[in-house]
Amino acid sequence: MEKLIGIHQLKDILKNFPRNIKFCFAYGSAAFKQLNNESNNMVDLIFVVRNVNQWHAENLKLNPKHYAQPLRFLGHKAITNVQEKWGAKVYYNTLVKMKEGYTIKYGVVSEVSLVEDLLDWTDIYLAGRLHKPVKILMEPNEYSQLTTALVQNLHSAVHAALLLLPQHFTEIDFYKTITGLSYNGDFRMTFGENKEKINNIVLPQLTYFKQLYSPILQHFENYVDIPKSDKMAVICHQDISPATKIHHLNQLPRIPQVNLVRAWSQGPRSKDTEDCLRAIAYDPDCGEILEECLKEIIWRSSISQSLKGIATAGFVKSIQYSTTKIMKMLQTSPQITSLPKLESSQTKVERIMESVKNETQSKETDKRVE
Repeated sequence: MEKLIGIHQLKDILKNFPRNIKFCFAYGSAAFKQLNNESNNMVDLIFVVRNVNQWHAENLKLNPKHYAQPLRFLGHKAITNVQEKWGAKVYYNTLVKMKEGYTIKYGVVSEVSLVEDLLDWTDIYLAGRLHKPVKILMEPNEYSQLTTALVQNLHSAVHAALLLLPQHFTEIDFYKTITGLSYNGDFRMTFGENKEKINNIVLPQLTYFKQLYSPILQHFENYVDIPKSDKMAVICHQDISPATKIHHLNQLPRIPQVNLVRAWSQGPRSKDTEDCLRAIAYDPDCGEILEECLKEIIWRSSISQSLKGIATAGFVKSIQYSTTKIMKMLQTSPQITSLPKLESSQTKVERIMESVKNETQSKETDKRVE
């Protein structure tokens, strides 16, 4: 299998599944280049569907072997219950061998659940994946809430990142902070994931990150100055006044706001949200408070979704998948420890960016929804 799979080959995979998919994207190391990742990678896909129960019923007829026992024999209603009541409301089938020669992992989520996560950050699970560049294989309908929710999710990521960043930072720091929103707090980062995962994602995908966030940042010109330059180590500046922090805090999704109020109130949400957010904006530890609140959401969703994965993948596949992750982590660790600090090497960053830019210049079909 090629290290990177083209969008047309990815779209061909969809022919093997029920047609009533409303939105689909590919993510991960098989879709986008990552540093220190030379192995053949599993293709990660997300299928967004209107009616989960109906979709699983049709998929069980088409692809029964994709489902692990005993859920395969319990039927589509049991599968739907597991999906909707456990974890981040995503049902994964993993290590699926396709006739095209690819090995894939695909997650199924309802349109309603995805919109909720994008707007409210209930789990920051798929919302977090969509903070980063993805390959859109099927666009959402123009009348779908997804179109607006996808853009709002990016706006929320910028508000959160600016609260976490200092007054002066580089554009690389900005994209690393956005990428880290969904990794900080993920228990899998303790063991099982490469500790340099954020660097490995951001550095080779700088051009994609710029394409994704350039239209969003136009709405933030009064709050942050990110110079338009191909030199990603150029210094950026932001307004860190309490008034600006209040603005960012008020624009955060609902669940982080609820957690902030609880953290500030030291208990259940009883105080006025607006008053609490204003007080937090004046606190020197505002960024740290937000970071802990986001970690709490991600810790909960990552554990519950991983536990659900044991049931949905089956014991054998769970062991295989976990072993692959750990082996990849161990293989890359010696290389990483010998590397210089990636973010401090401007020439290396520029060389990576130029290489990626040359590869992606003509790939207009890979653009995200704007």
